[in-house]
Amino acid sequence: MPIIQNRIFTRLAAGLILFLPLTAWSVAGKEPAIVPAVTQSSSNSGHQIHWQKSAVDNVFAIAKARNKPVFLYWGASWCPPCNQVKATIFNRQDFIEKSRFFLPVYIDGDSPGAQKLGTRFKVRGYPTMILFKPNGEEITRLPGEVDPERYMQVLSIGINATRPVKELLEAALGNAASGGSAISMDDWRLLAFYSWDTDEQQLLASREIAATLRRLAAASQPVAPDIAARFRLRALVAEAVAKPVNTGPESAAIPQLLSLLGNPALARENFDLIANYTGDVLTYLGALKSDQQKPLESAWNAILEQFLADGSLSTADRLTAMTAKVALAKLQNDPGSLPPATLQQARDEVARADRLTTDRYARQSVISAAADVLSEAGLLDESDSLLKAELKRSHSPYYFMLGLAANARKRGDKAVAIQWTAKAYAAAVGPATRLQWGSSYIRTLVELAPDDEAQIEMATKRVLGELKTAPDTFYERNLRSLERVGKSLREWNRENAHAAVVRRLQAQMDGICKKLPAADPARTACHGISIQAASRA
Repeated sequence: MPIIQNRIFTRLAAGLILFLPLTAWSVAGKEPAIVPAVTQSSSNSGHQIHWQKSAVDNVFAIAKARNKPVFLYWGASWCPPCNQVKATIFNRQDFIEKSRFFLPVYIDGDSPGAQKLGTRFKVRGYPTMILFKPNGEEITRLPGEVDPERYMQVLSIGINATRPVKELLEAALGNAASGGSAISMDDWRLLAFYSWDTDEQQLLASREIAATLRRLAAASQPVAPDIAARFRLRALVAEAVAKPVNTGPESAAIPQLLSLLGNPALARENFDLIANYTGDVLTYLGALKSDQQKPLESAWNAILEQFLADGSLSTADRLTAMTAKVALAKLQNDPGSLPPATLQQARDEVARADRLTTDRYARQSVISAAADVLSEAGLLDESDSLLKAELKRSHSPYYFMLGLAANARKRGDKAVAIQWTAKAYAAAVGPATRLQWGSSYIRTLVELAPDDEAQIEMATKRVLGELKTAPDTFYERNLRSLERVGKSLREWNRENAHAAVVRRLQAQMDGICKKLPAADPARTACHGISIQAASRA
């Protein structure tokens, strides 16, 4: 997954997943593929970030000639975590100055050819940030979800790295018996703060991550105990998210967590994992039925309170900590009757964030997180009010419409959920975004109104009718959106309950595919999007 802020809100909003001057980003929320600079310095130096205007291959050629790394940022104007990165990292003076030492490239997911580039660089989630050597070799993927200070540290290490993370991983594992003696402290830090959430199996298959991280923890323990603690926590998160059936959590997990949570500085360094995975980890560890479970929950709650009082955390991050506190309270209480003090704290944190965040790009991240807090706390009407007010202010209001649809689903109001999903699709901007939102609309109709054949057919015809019959269309997020539509419609047509409709839709899809060049891989991918049957030639 891409950056993990607002995980629950994003999941409820049908699986969809900058704070910069308006001279850099258009009011309509449509950003060009690679834009020319224009982040003003916060000092008198006058330096700006010069996002490259050239085609990506030209940028790499320039990088090689100048012996400079390339910084690639893959994002979208609507995505809250992207706006969080812009609000907390890209506007920092030290980042702006650091940008003189690399070539910064911004690829907007809605720009021409962007999804094909996504396949090339193996990026899916927005945002993904990758640092490349001048020769085009990937150095590392940067963890935008961590503290900005930590991000800048990792960025500096990456710029000066002599070996890419892939080689460091092999060296660290190969030297596990000797305590990783061939790995420097900076190397360990680059591995520990690698963005495993946006790895897309560049280093390891998903099933191997947890075990490998535990090996890294053991190897780094003698030389870097704080790094080893992060590896262990990251491994535990991987296990908790995967929720394996045949294995349970290690008995040492709770004592190790208690030790980490008892060290405020170490816990702060691992804010991203603690705050974003509270429910996952504690639910997973609950299987132990240990007498240490309550002390763990108490320690976890205390550290979340520390985060909420930490003025060095961004507003969105503090809201993420509040969502984690709500998740913890739901584990300890009946989810339908949270303690009044927790509900009031949630309201207070949201009100503070709403009041203090004035820039509308920063608000794209903050209000998303705030609505998440209220929704998770069961305060659906208050979440709705916040989201509806933001529709008038946001540069990408269609994202918040999905939040309103998610709240309606929670209430069991299918008609309103469909209405908001339809409005979100109608308002969406950009080809990749419209396809993603259109896919969400179709799947919502299939799930919530399966008997409405006419509406399902009309919606699908409209989405397919907007597809550009060009090879670049059938890559990455676009392809996955279409595959999800196909799967949804095949399940809807189980036992040929809607055979005539899916036959007509498949014919429309086939007509689109036939217009693609016969030898282009995109044509094969297009024909693989089956609406009528499990597989097609």
